[in-house]
Amino acid sequence: MTLFRLEGRRALVTGASKGIGLAAAQQLIEQGAEVTVAARHEDTLRPAAEAIGARWVVADVSTLEGVQAAVAAAGDVDILVSNAGGPPPSLPSAVTEEAWAQGIQTTFMSTVRLASATLPGMRERGWGRIIAITSLAVGRPALNLPVSNALRAGVTNHLRTLALEVAADGVTCNTVAPGYTATERLQKLHSDPAEAQKLQVRIPARRFGEPGEVAAAITFLATNEAAYITGQEILVDGGWSI
Repeated sequence: MTLFRLEGRRALVTGASKGIGLAAAQQLIEQGAEVTVAARHEDTLRPAAEAIGARWVVADVSTLEGVQAAVAAAGDVDILVSNAGGPPPSLPSAVTEEAWAQGIQTTFMSTVRLASATLPGMRERGWGRIIAITSLAVGRPALNLPVSNALRAGVTNHLRTLALEVAADGVTCNTVAPGYTATERLQKLHSDPAEAQKLQVRIPARRFGEPGEVAAAITFLATNEAAYITGQEILVDGGWSI
């Protein structure tokens, strides 16, 4: 018996032009899935998709129209990996109404809408995987990321609640919460090498994670072997949350 294979499954991965989203798309393809990747900018999305052999669609999933376009391009989605860029840093007292409104659409409603759009087909077929990429800040909030802290916690609890409804239909709903991972966003948030070094020393693994390490957890949750795992938050953080 071949374990962890995904032949015959269709996946949609959003925010997949780089970083964890792209790594997840690549690993799903390597396991046999047919993958459609979505992101906002064709100039970065198209070459990334072509490099890994994925279909691609330009779509802004912070909008209902963008979600509809992404799902239509992917076809009958068996595996949804909902990923969106993190809100900009700010102190909690400095977050504007506009920043909250944009964060709600990008970070929270994108997952809500993507799940709503793909779930009926999954339930009808009796098999589905809904996986959202969140952050370790769900459980350990970072002072300068108040919008992300609040809304990714909302995503986590929305999928936990949804899991209660659809578990008997063969659909699982989980979140993967990365710790400090070597992505472009991390480089922007911790651009000072000395600061980055101090941060790594505080991580039990003594290093930043790699996008592929987070993608491995996502890919596992997408397989048949993970069918009894639902409503869970999987931390991939090098021991930070211990």
